[in-house]
Amino acid sequence: MKWLILFMGIASNASASVLVKIAMMPPRKFPSLSDPMAALSNWPFWLGLGLYGAAFLLYAAALARLPLNVAHPILTAGAVAAVAACSLLIFREPFHWTTIAGILLVVAGVVLITVRVS
Repeated sequence: MKWLILFMGIASNASASVLVKIAMMPPRKFPSLSDPMAALSNWPFWLGLGLYGAAFLLYAAALARLPLNVAHPILTAGAVAAVAACSLLIFREPFHWTTIAGILLVVAGVVLITVRVS
């Protein structure tokens, strides 16, 4: 269950980032006091904001079940990898070999941080 909570936190965090990116793309505008109706109608922004809140709650729930030095690196690296994949698949943003190498290095670092040597 603790790993499912952590995975849901990663998914929520990455989804929130994707939705905020969508919210900032034309024809949508950044929410501002000068145009409150545009802010109210920017549903990806509000959904992304809600998912960031959900990600925080899921992270807190994961911390109740996992050590901080395990939960935080996994959540952070998972979110980085998921957002990089979404940037390629959804937004068709450039995905260079250095991005793949960076993700692999981050994952290797997380494994080294979280593995327990007896």
